[in-house]
Amino acid sequence: MKFSIAMPLGNIAPGEFQTPQAVREISQALEAAGVGAGYLTDHPAPSAEWLHGGGMAHDALDPFTAFAFVAAATERLLLHTNIIVAAYRNPFLTAKSAATLQTLSGGRLVLGLGAGYQKAEFEALGIDFHKRGRLFDEALEVMQQIWAGGPVTYQGMNFNAPGNESRPIPNPPPAIWIGGGSDKAVERAARWADGWCPFFAAPSMSKLNRDTGIHSVEHLAEKIARLMELRGEAGRSGAFDICIGARARVGFGKPGGADLLLAEAEELAAVGVDWMFVDPPHPSRQAFVEHMQWFGEEVVAHS
Repeated sequence: MKFSIAMPLGNIAPGEFQTPQAVREISQALEAAGVGAGYLTDHPAPSAEWLHGGGMAHDALDPFTAFAFVAAATERLLLHTNIIVAAYRNPFLTAKSAATLQTLSGGRLVLGLGAGYQKAEFEALGIDFHKRGRLFDEALEVMQQIWAGGPVTYQGMNFNAPGNESRPIPNPPPAIWIGGGSDKAVERAARWADGWCPFFAAPSMSKLNRDTGIHSVEHLAEKIARLMELRGEAGRSGAFDICIGARARVGFGKPGGADLLLAEAEELAAVGVDWMFVDPPHPSRQAFVEHMQWFGEEVVAHS
């Protein structure tokens, strides 16, 4: 089992997480722990009501910009966007940002993409919330054409490319993981992606996310089986990653604190999961760094 760890760079505590030194310390702590990836999320214009409402609310730096700093501070750590909302940006802009980061990081970007759920955020960005699914599908098609190299001719829903060419051409292109647990997310992952990154439903989530989340390991296994069936029908083969968030409570720094997580990792691996994402507590930067050292010794070393 490999792990993608939430990087607390969005935390606005003064001087703790949003300085060059903080990025270096946090990034290097993940790499030293031996985890596979660090992840950042994407909220360019969240609703203030949501942002200050508790629950799943959180601040977020621009992931492409932040990951440029992370890439410069590390050598092996994968850079996992968990997730970029595909419809928030013109696909040429997303493809350019992703290709630049993939090229300058030495091929370490895992581009997690999702449909999004915050209607107020879509409205602030001038995007029709009800067209997000079609915009997502369009972005997946267009970005792969862009990364193939050469002129792109495409009449989009909100743009027209009569023969536009975007460089650099990333070689290889970023791995794409599709976020979300809906049937449509499974279909997108099977058709377009290199991985699938659903989440277990939780009471603190929005109704939309609860309804499309994964409700049990058995439910997850059914979805994975359907995804693999669809991949076979599409003639797609080769490596494919499944990543889902840990439900087990982790006792960071405590004897036996990794036992439940390691047991859950075994259970998930049995149905085809090869990545888990984990969000460690971060009351301070030093605490986060210490938690990562413990995680490397107690979890990664036994996975």
